[in-house]
Amino acid sequence: MAKRQWTISLILMVVSIFFVALNMRPAVTGIGPLFNVLMTSLHVSSTSISLLTSIPVFCMGLFASLAVPLQRKIGTKSAIALLLVILILANGLRFLQESYLLLVMTSFAAGLAIAIMGPILNAYIKNKFPQRFTTVVGIYSFGIGIGATLSAALSVTFYQSFGNSWTVALGIWALLAVMALVIWLWAIPAQSNEQLQRITTIEHARNPWTSGRAWAILLYFGLQTSLFFSMMAWLTPLLQDKGMSLETASVMLTFMSIVQMLGNIAVPLLMEKWQSRTVWLLALGFVGLIGFTLLWLMSGAYLWLAVLLIGIVLSGLFPIGLLLPLDEAKNDLEANSWSSMVLSGGFMLSAIIPMMIGVCYDRTGNHTWTYIIFLGLMVCIIATTGLLRKNR
Repeated sequence: MAKRQWTISLILMVVSIFFVALNMRPAVTGIGPLFNVLMTSLHVSSTSISLLTSIPVFCMGLFASLAVPLQRKIGTKSAIALLLVILILANGLRFLQESYLLLVMTSFAAGLAIAIMGPILNAYIKNKFPQRFTTVVGIYSFGIGIGATLSAALSVTFYQSFGNSWTVALGIWALLAVMALVIWLWAIPAQSNEQLQRITTIEHARNPWTSGRAWAILLYFGLQTSLFFSMMAWLTPLLQDKGMSLETASVMLTFMSIVQMLGNIAVPLLMEKWQSRTVWLLALGFVGLIGFTLLWLMSGAYLWLAVLLIGIVLSGLFPIGLLLPLDEAKNDLEANSWSSMVLSGGFMLSAIIPMMIGVCYDRTGNHTWTYIIFLGLMVCIIATTGLLRKNR
């Protein structure tokens, strides 16, 4: 009986982690499908709209280091609950008015919450599921993928359904955060707070900032995150630049997100059988080069193939980025500190690329540099495999 109750408790933990993960992208990725709508409505440049992606991503890096002290101070359950409340406010305030300043402020708040949430959940997964953390990380990344897919699929639909109101299309994601908060408070046992405080007083963690291996993982994570957020922000305007309507471009973004979502759960499961991270990275890197070349040079049905390949690449790169610091961690405190360092530096690095694309487009009036940047990111990701092997 006790074993059955423990099993049910673990299942509820996984479910609650999944629902929290659903909320870790819509506040950011909901901007991309409405990129041109926001630029026209707010009378700002593409660089300014790019900042709405870059700001929360930069915050994800800037504040990730707060995960360890916050988790020590109030514990996992209370920390995640607090961060979900911040996400509810960040999304909900977007209902109020059509204001670029308000979007900047809420993007900052969302980035703050997501930044701290990631390392805490990584450490929690490592602690609670030491033998199956690859699978649970897969479910976690699957939830993040679904959240990104929902925002890609429904943002334009909400916009059109509510009288072309982008405030509703962006603010409605607060409801998803409310749902996650209720499930988290109900499913996670209160002793999660007490256990962490006891453990962190006796565990020792290596300092990742002095490890060459950690820096190599950080670089990889930053490159793959740059690729993800840049694609979520710029795929719709790229396709519209090729002559597609907003609706068709939105459908293709949704298609890419669905492929990525399915891969987020499939790749970690496959990695339990074929465990070489290097082989996976090389394979995904070369597939990505093909995908972005097709996206640049081709049109018509080939664009669907390009988006399919890019979705597959994104689906594999992200869970590998989550797993690499956990592979190195010897305990849950070390999982937190290594994940904090990787996510902190990686997200700060990745905040540069979406804004860089916006600046290049404003100056040139075309997307040639956009495609060059995407191909450059893939080449750099392939190159990081050498660093990862060297620093093993």
